Amino acid sequence: MDSAAGTNEKVGFNSWCPFLISDSIQKLKEFAQKIRKIGKDDPRRVFHSLKVGLALTLISIFYYVNPLFHGLGTSTMWAVLTVVVVMEYTVGGTLSKGLNRAFATLLAGALGLGAHHLAALAGDKGEPILLGVFVFMLAAMATFSRFVPQIKARYDYGVTIFILTFSLVAVSSYRVEELIKLAHQRLSTVAIGVATCLCTSMFVFPVWAGEDLHMLVAANLDKLACFLEGMGVEYFGEKMESGSLEGKSFLQSYKTVLNSKATEDSLANFARWEPGHGRFGFRHPWNQYLKIGAVTRTCACSIEALNAYISTLQQSHQTTTDLEFKQKVQAACAEMSKETGKALVELATSIREMKWSSTAGKHLAMATEAACRVKALVPAENSTLLEVLVSATTASLLTEVVRCTNPIIAAVEELSRLAEFKWPEHGRKAGAVKPIAGAESPPHVVIVIEK
Repeated sequence: MDSAAGTNEKVGFNSWCPFLISDSIQKLKEFAQKIRKIGKDDPRRVFHSLKVGLALTLISIFYYVNPLFHGLGTSTMWAVLTVVVVMEYTVGGTLSKGLNRAFATLLAGALGLGAHHLAALAGDKGEPILLGVFVFMLAAMATFSRFVPQIKARYDYGVTIFILTFSLVAVSSYRVEELIKLAHQRLSTVAIGVATCLCTSMFVFPVWAGEDLHMLVAANLDKLACFLEGMGVEYFGEKMESGSLEGKSFLQSYKTVLNSKATEDSLANFARWEPGHGRFGFRHPWNQYLKIGAVTRTCACSIEALNAYISTLQQSHQTTTDLEFKQKVQAACAEMSKETGKALVELATSIREMKWSSTAGKHLAMATEAACRVKALVPAENSTLLEVLVSATTASLLTEVVRCTNPIIAAVEELSRLAEFKWPEHGRKAGAVKPIAGAESPPHVVIVIEK
């Protein structure tokens, strides 16, 4: 019996074994495809991973080389720890964390030494009491400062490191004899780690947060334009009632814009730490990008309302029987949608190429004119109240989208002024003008700028 049972178990295992191996291989293939897709979507992620490995390799030299190790001692591990926690994906993120850590360590170390000397004046019995009081007061005040929005946005990490370093220095000063040497070693290793991170991040395939913010704002405008232009062709155009919009890719294009605030705030915060680079000079108006992002999301909310209403109409299969009335409203709405989309594309191109927009205002003016025509339309006599309400509501929601585009144009023009965007070539005309008869001045050039 035992032999038969053993044989059955062996046969059962052998029958399941190929399935287990096949399933494991399939999961490995899926995992490899995911890794490949992540790297293909943004190759900079691969470079960032290599940069972190390079920074850790460089900093480990201080531990492996005897002369360097004897100069810093076991505190060298603080440099390794610094690289691990400071190295961020963008240059701005690395600068933010690195400078916060360096200055917080310096300030906390200095205050820790000062607290030690003051507490030592109280004698052996009073020293631990005073050190406890100092730790309590500074830790409480520093923690409370983290609730201040400005400090939390830019210096939250630095405040955390300040509390940690001051507490370590103040507490260890009661037992450690050579406190100044210990503080010097900690500060030196942190400085070495921060410097290694900054050099690696800035000079080896740098990823600039400011450039990412710049492209993100432009891409968000393109997404809104994609929706409006798609609606102008697929819904308000000739295909208005020939098919359903379900499954159309342009219907989802604006969704990510609604949730872009956190990313924009983070990138803008990191961009403020970055030095001038490429097309972005020192003190570039990064706050203006946040203003553009805010009005862009407002427009996206209006588009969301329009999309929801149109989806409801399609689900209820509501159509109009008055063809003349439908065609008038349809043509005006199609023009509103297309021209507003063209205006947003022009604004996105203006930001991306850092040039003044030359035609966005014209496209919006045409969209506004079409909106006025919709308001002036009078329904035919055989139009029902429902038909009028459906068309009027659709046109009203679309008109709100057009209205929300005005602040976007104003915000982009303000950015163009603050960042000193270039004027497009076709916006300038030059020619030599003959001098006035009898005058001695040479021919001069007149430049006409067309806005």
